[in-house]
Amino acid sequence: MSEKQQIPGRDLVAELPHLRRFAVSLVRDVADGDDLAQATLERALEKGKPADYDLRPWLFRICRNLWIDDMRRKQTRDKSAPALKVVASNAPSAETAANDRILLARTEQAIADLPVQYREVMSLVAVGGASYREAAGALGTPVGTVMSRLARARSMIADAVNYYD
Repeated sequence: MSEKQQIPGRDLVAELPHLRRFAVSLVRDVADGDDLAQATLERALEKGKPADYDLRPWLFRICRNLWIDDMRRKQTRDKSAPALKVVASNAPSAETAANDRILLARTEQAIADLPVQYREVMSLVAVGGASYREAAGALGTPVGTVMSRLARARSMIADAVNYYD
């Protein structure tokens, strides 16, 4: 068992934007994402960081585990996940705005329809900005698996929104 270390506050503050983006991408709601990020920080401070872990992947793993636990609780209560919010664009024409909203809705649905293992990788790398190595550490998978899942996720989304048409 590894020794636990106190986490310097400046290190947590530096990781907060990355953690917040990842949390919001998982729960698909800003307020709930902020709550998940806060719960992650509380858990991290309470438990202390194992000496042999990098901070960001360790925080991402805590966040992911808390999210999974919450999803399991919601499934037992038969509650559905909150819908993604559509952000209005400042498009120059009504036609462009309508097309953008349709594409955004199709993309959101395609991401929501991804199997969990692909959505997690997409959230970590494409949304959260994690490197392949960081994502692999957070998910406990090899880097090649992260790369493969990300490629498949992107392909599934492109197919679902008919990006190639």
